[in-house]
Amino acid sequence: MKILYVATVGGFMPFFKDLVRQLIDDGHVVDFAANQSSSKVPDYYSKWGCKIFDISCSRSPLSFDNIKAIKQIRNLAKEYDIVHCHTPLAGMSTRIACRKLRKKQGLKVIYTAHGFHFYKGAPKKNWIIYYPIEKLCSRWTDVLITINKEDYDLAKKKMKAKRIEYVPGVGMDTKKFANTVVDRDKKREDLGIPKDAYLIFSVGELNQNKNHQIVIRAIAELNDSNIHYMIAGVGDQKENLEKLAKELKVNLHLLGYRKDVAELYKAADLFVHPSFREGLPVSVMEAVAAKTTVVCSNIRGCSDLVREGLFDPHITSSVAEVIKQCIGGFNNSDDNYRRLKQFELSLVANKMLDIYKNICGDKNG
Repeated sequence: MKILYVATVGGFMPFFKDLVRQLIDDGHVVDFAANQSSSKVPDYYSKWGCKIFDISCSRSPLSFDNIKAIKQIRNLAKEYDIVHCHTPLAGMSTRIACRKLRKKQGLKVIYTAHGFHFYKGAPKKNWIIYYPIEKLCSRWTDVLITINKEDYDLAKKKMKAKRIEYVPGVGMDTKKFANTVVDRDKKREDLGIPKDAYLIFSVGELNQNKNHQIVIRAIAELNDSNIHYMIAGVGDQKENLEKLAKELKVNLHLLGYRKDVAELYKAADLFVHPSFREGLPVSVMEAVAAKTTVVCSNIRGCSDLVREGLFDPHITSSVAEVIKQCIGGFNNSDDNYRRLKQFELSLVANKMLDIYKNICGDKNG
């Protein structure tokens, strides 16, 4: 098989590292197409023999660059058996680009929805903009993959793809995080955090959707100076979060981009994921795999992973109450870890391989 992965930006492509490695080892060809200007496709793919194509996709639904990307993708897609697209705008451009190729050369188009922008409680503008696009483009989709149960149920009712599949995310190497060993006291000392502090940890871009500010407000409401909050991630809300923490006298540690998150999960007492919107959050899976107590927003994707310790991400007191329970001894790590087994990397990879082989037929499998 020859497979082309398409996404809006190159920085999205690391999610497929393990699956791509397995595909290459099995003798298949995998290449990538994405906008390389803001974030690049990782270099290791090139070292593995993958071709990297720069296309003009944009994150803005009103950008003319998405129109230009249609022609670029159409020219590339002629050389492949499968085009597997990700992210809403790249998914739109790809499926428009490949309409005629599906009939002319039997090209197969797969689209993975990493969390529809329209969902229960989503802003009306999301339904107005994204829902019609997704419904129309689903007609030109051989396989529509959803990564959480809420999106799967919606897709089965509303979308027109030939096949609709549920695949639990991109897979999680549970052993990598479960087997990480760290000296908690030394790690905390390196981070400037007292060894006896109650340490809360979050991972994610510092943006409005990740909603880190609600955790800062919740900690302030608890009025406990022994609580420290650290976040691994970068983004445009950095200064706002620092200002808010200073005003509310909350111990905040913004760590920036980190490569040692596996150790940080182990060093923390609690992992909090307060997002407004998610597909299936990888950081929650990692924290669960590390056997850390995890609490998160009661939203789709998160509720697929965690059943107890959910809160309303819009209400400070809801977050504060869950944190208070955890300080008091609540621990859901064992239950979460048992549930995570269905998201194991090998199971997800085998599911994807079956999808690829089935749509291409036995002769290409």
